Amino acid sequence: MTSAAAVRDYVETHIDEVLADLDRLVRLETPSSRRDLLEAALPQIEAYAVERLGEPVARARHDGGERGDVLDLTWAGSPGVAGTVLSLCHYDTVWPEGTLATWPLTRDGDVLTGPGVLDMKAGIVQTVWMLRALRELGASHPAVRLMLTGDEEIGSAVSRPHIEAAAAGCLVTLISEPSAGGAVKVQRKGTVFADVTVTGLESHAGLDPYAGASAVHEIAKLIPKIVALADRSKGTTVNVGTVEGGSGRNVIAGQARCAVDVRVQDPDEAERVASALEALQVEDERCSLEMYVDHNRPPMNPTPRTEEIVALAHRVGEDLGFPIETQAVGGASDGNFIAALGLPVIDGLGGIGAGPHARHEHITVSGLPRQTALMAGIVELLAAE
Repeated sequence: MTSAAAVRDYVETHIDEVLADLDRLVRLETPSSRRDLLEAALPQIEAYAVERLGEPVARARHDGGERGDVLDLTWAGSPGVAGTVLSLCHYDTVWPEGTLATWPLTRDGDVLTGPGVLDMKAGIVQTVWMLRALRELGASHPAVRLMLTGDEEIGSAVSRPHIEAAAAGCLVTLISEPSAGGAVKVQRKGTVFADVTVTGLESHAGLDPYAGASAVHEIAKLIPKIVALADRSKGTTVNVGTVEGGSGRNVIAGQARCAVDVRVQDPDEAERVASALEALQVEDERCSLEMYVDHNRPPMNPTPRTEEIVALAHRVGEDLGFPIETQAVGGASDGNFIAALGLPVIDGLGGIGAGPHARHEHITVSGLPRQTALMAGIVELLAAE
């Protein structure tokens, strides 16, 4: 077998090409809300992958409607090696068009900063170089299926069925979302979102204060009840992220809204909180309440097969000379959908860095060979199985 250390050395030798590839992808501005930019970028990302890996043996592109399309590419495995590994990456980012004008990809020593470099264009480049390295070094590997989605940052409504269908037929799904210090993510919280709208009755706050029914006052009464649904002992958190309402200081507010973010590790908690939210009522009968609850993502909890593949990752770490740590985080990813189906998924295999969705978003250059080798090592051990 080819050692993961050999893959790391191979990528280090080609690091200038790897960084040039990353620059190429970061230069493609791909905000989730801009269908036109996503549609323009996806053929260029595909062309890049084909230049590095050759034509895939299977290709499908699924229409994303108002969102980014899903591109599904598969390259053959080594002769005699069965099965397929799915590498799941999203090419959309949170950064609006024009961000590159003031914040291009910039290197300062080991730090590489730029919009989307960590979340998660480094992951796309890592996948391409993982397969390229395995081939160049003559290592046995299963087929590699690269799925590129364009709506992960806004909920994956379009891509979810394609993700679930692809994962069901694969040995494992590897997700190269950002890694905190090199740890792999085996647990993520599920998310429930709620939009709360109260409609009241407007009147003049001075001339006719009792004729109105304040939507702002009613939503202020609801918020403590919403926040009280959190349960720290079970890892359930509740955050009211935005509150808005009213039209003026001297107007009894006719409408008020708040946006609620719920994170759960236990699937039963999602049902408990959602039911409690839907049961809320306003106190003033002249007001009305509209509650929209979205079960956005189920929790990601490790399956027995996931734990077996984590054990493979530990073996790869031994070859690379460092321990592979596992991590549970509050943020969700597309891995949540896969784990909820009882399928194996390893997340957090992407760039090592910090600041996703923030102006200090960055990766370490030294982390690219390491993370690519970790992915390659897992894939090669699956071939050996």
